[in-house]
Amino acid sequence: MNMLRTISFLGLSLLLPQGIFAADAGTAPLEINGFKLGSSIEEYDFIKHRNYLKEVVIDEIGGFRRGVLSYGGCDRPGEIVRIKLKYKDDSYKFYQQLLKRFRDKFGKPKEFTGDAFGIVLAWKWRFMDKDNNPISLTLQHNKKNLDETMGNMVKLSMPDRIEVERKCFLKACAEEKMACPVYMMSDDWDNLVPK
Repeated sequence: MNMLRTISFLGLSLLLPQGIFAADAGTAPLEINGFKLGSSIEEYDFIKHRNYLKEVVIDEIGGFRRGVLSYGGCDRPGEIVRIKLKYKDDSYKFYQQLLKRFRDKFGKPKEFTGDAFGIVLAWKWRFMDKDNNPISLTLQHNKKNLDETMGNMVKLSMPDRIEVERKCFLKACAEEKMACPVYMMSDDWDNLVPK
């Protein structure tokens, strides 16, 4: 009896996944906005431009586990316009300590940018630097949202410089000064829905 159950189970386990996937094989989406699963990254020669910002990843530096520096690639090549750093300590207790120190140093935050459910807690401060550039500072704690970085993170950016980089990139693409994915720049439905 046990042998019969084992054979039945093995037979069913071999047939069931094939049946599930076979029905979808002809309609499975493989592409969105010109990027296709299974294709070589080398097919996208424009990716070196990384859209309007380039990024470098930082690992294990000081009290941070990981980070991303975003810098201009068009208007001011090489100039850092956004810093995102993930703290090594991802506890809520540490977030509370950070928030107190941020408030002591920078005053009351300008806005809460987290979610209403308390899963992502994020406070944002806004400043102007000595050259009148807007500066944005965000302290974030993420408890469960898998679409966001878990734990504690600080983000420091120059939103106007980021926008200038974006506009420079789009202008350079329109004037064909760089290899740009013109067919991918459209926001029509054909590019927005997987194929």
